[in-house]
Amino acid sequence: MTDEIQEHTAVADQEAVVDESVVADGGAVGPLKATLVLKRGGVLTDIAYEIHPPATIGRFDPSVGPIDVDLASQPEGAYVSRKHAKIVYADGAWKVVDLGSSNGTFVLKDDFERVDESELSDGQEFALGNARFVIQFS
Repeated sequence: MTDEIQEHTAVADQEAVVDESVVADGGAVGPLKATLVLKRGGVLTDIAYEIHPPATIGRFDPSVGPIDVDLASQPEGAYVSRKHAKIVYADGAWKVVDLGSSNGTFVLKDDFERVDESELSDGQEFALGNARFVIQFS
């Protein structure tokens, strides 16, 4: 009986190991989390938000419910909608999706381009209104 308990415990321990990836909607495996680092004056700040997809970014307001990244306390938050954008991992890619924001969602390619939805790569810069971020995958 003791051998059975030890064997069961070993199997349970193996199953409890957390994989550092997540299975997305399309069945593809990707990073479990990302970090959004706020950029000001062209320089990365020490203000960072760890996110797990899907993550909604905006300003908390009780009338619209909870969000994952609350920018209300940041000066740039004045230009960010209450539910501005969502970061998702789907079909093997990280994406930023605008949620009908007033001041737009922009992705830096050759220049900033306003987008409704766009793939993001590690280290890519994007903006929500005038709040600029760099996304880093973990």
